[in-house]
Amino acid sequence: MSKTKVGTDTTPNGLSQQGQVARAVTPPRVSARRRRPGVIALSLALIAAGGAGVAVLLLQVGHRTEVVTVVRDVQVGQVLTEADLGTASVALDPAVKAVRSGALDQVLGKRAAVELKPGSLLSSSQVTKDVLVKPGEQVVPIGLKPEQVPATALVPGQKVLLVHVPAPGASESDAASDAAKRTVDGRVVKASGAAPGSGIVVVDVATSATDGPTTAAWVAASTLRLVLAAADGR
Repeated sequence: MSKTKVGTDTTPNGLSQQGQVARAVTPPRVSARRRRPGVIALSLALIAAGGAGVAVLLLQVGHRTEVVTVVRDVQVGQVLTEADLGTASVALDPAVKAVRSGALDQVLGKRAAVELKPGSLLSSSQVTKDVLVKPGEQVVPIGLKPEQVPATALVPGQKVLLVHVPAPGASESDAASDAAKRTVDGRVVKASGAAPGSGIVVVDVATSATDGPTTAAWVAASTLRLVLAAADGR
């Protein structure tokens, strides 16, 4: 009786080809990640907030204001006319206190309290109703060395006190002869910038007509000092 041998193809590892095919097509197990609704909601909220911020920024940049500008040089004390001023539409920072174009008529006819330059924006602090040099007054230019210039900026209209000091090397009799008139009231009309090299600042001071010559003599003798007066003039 003959025996029939059933052969099975095997690999060198001893596995059948059917086993290899079965193992090859077995799909891997994939664990699905759970989506968290809270994270999705937060992401959407951040996106919406960012879009709103960009929109607000664009609106602010696009917002422009009509303001009054200076179109030509204006000296201190000069009366402002329509030829001196113009208007412009600018993106204005809230910290800038510029005169709005609707208030142009309110500054016309006033005087420049400071020197105005073309292309600058006009602010209310740069104009005044007061006459800087009144009838019966004289203007005396006073040169101040760097150590004599007050740390507080000198502005037009500021009240000052002009003090006479004895000249270096003066005798007691000479100092006593000057004791009758030692101070003069004055008011700043204009102050220049520091001169290059020397640092000297020239201040135009308005005094009474009777005190003008005396003040000029003090300046010539280098015996004058400028003192800032209190806000109420005392």
